[in-house]
Amino acid sequence: MGQPLWPTEGAREVALLVGVLLRGQQTWALQDSLDELALLADTAGASIAGRIVCKMDRPHPATFIGRGKAEQLAEQAREQGVSLVAFDDDLTPVQGRNLEKIFGLKILDRTQLILDIFAQRARTREGRLQVELAQAEYALPRLRREATAFGQQKGGIGLRGPGERQIEIDRRQLQKHMTQIRRDLEEVRQRRGELRRSRHRQGWALFALVGYTNAGKSTLLNKLTGATVLADDQLFATLDPTTRKLTLPDRRAALLTDTVGFIRKLPHHLVEAFQATLEEVIQADVLMHVIDAAHPRVDEQIEAVERVLADLGVHDKTVIHVLNKTDQPTAAAQAARLAARLPRAAAVSALTGAGLEDLLHLAADCLACERRLFKLRIPLREAALLAAVRREGQVVGERYDEHAAHLEVRLPVDLADKFAPFEGSPKKSD
Repeated sequence: MGQPLWPTEGAREVALLVGVLLRGQQTWALQDSLDELALLADTAGASIAGRIVCKMDRPHPATFIGRGKAEQLAEQAREQGVSLVAFDDDLTPVQGRNLEKIFGLKILDRTQLILDIFAQRARTREGRLQVELAQAEYALPRLRREATAFGQQKGGIGLRGPGERQIEIDRRQLQKHMTQIRRDLEEVRQRRGELRRSRHRQGWALFALVGYTNAGKSTLLNKLTGATVLADDQLFATLDPTTRKLTLPDRRAALLTDTVGFIRKLPHHLVEAFQATLEEVIQADVLMHVIDAAHPRVDEQIEAVERVLADLGVHDKTVIHVLNKTDQPTAAAQAARLAARLPRAAAVSALTGAGLEDLLHLAADCLACERRLFKLRIPLREAALLAAVRREGQVVGERYDEHAAHLEVRLPVDLADKFAPFEGSPKKSD
């Protein structure tokens, strides 16, 4: 996975964190974001020397924080023995290069830290492809004409992973490589599509776990299904999606998928790069939004997740709000407050198992009411089946030829196996 994280055996990178407080921004919001940046840096493998807040009207186009402030912080960094400086916002290629010259140190932004963690955590071919694509997209505007090899720079955080070898080649080659990665990922999507069609034919419904990173999704998956997914108390502890069988109280079998956690300031191109993984969210019948009810900024985390879901176009799906970590003393009051305003909420502890029975009953009830858009081709001789479609579903589009009715209809997902033999994507009439 590229160059080693540590400069020497047993040593850690030493990071100075920098955040910018713009006019009109709330101080607590920046401090909370810096807390999260510290967790990202720690997860990536750095120890924190300190954090700096710069108050500004607007970011400086050349150096983000202004040359004078940058020179002042560079002196402070040298005195503290800092080996890298991590900014809480994304830097432009020009800003990054100028800051590196001033500091004489490795300069990282939030996206680079996230990519570094992704590179560590990707285990499957799909995950590695997605990381490689995200790294290449980040690197493309940062290529210099002299094609300096990032892999020959100061190694470590933000520079590891399967994509780093491509930084050495020129822009045209990198773009060609990105095209190939997208083709490979399209094959992954097609295979996933085949699996989904097979699942629908067998009547399997899909629940997808979504939520802020470190909200407890993997712990919940393990508790509900008996899986053994890594569930560390770290940001992005798991990256690759994991799907396991889930048995509901009515003995119906469904599938439960754990997906990558969301985070504030998640760059849009990262969401696009991980589209193959997030497609499980898009195709899910019901979403389980796992919420850390013990977190002091739980409302902001909920909003961050809802923004990403809106970007994915799934904000109108049925969502079960799982108010997790109720075993912690600070969670009880917040869970009660959230349950009063969030629909379909269940207070649970994924760690102890408390409340999981109620959650499963709620999941079964949602599935019974949930509807999915089917595209059906039903022979006209199947009059009883056509009548059942109109009786049990909502027809949103239809056309007929001499042999069959071509229908777009919303039906309960638990009827998938009944209508699966007639599923298809008929061409529109001229």
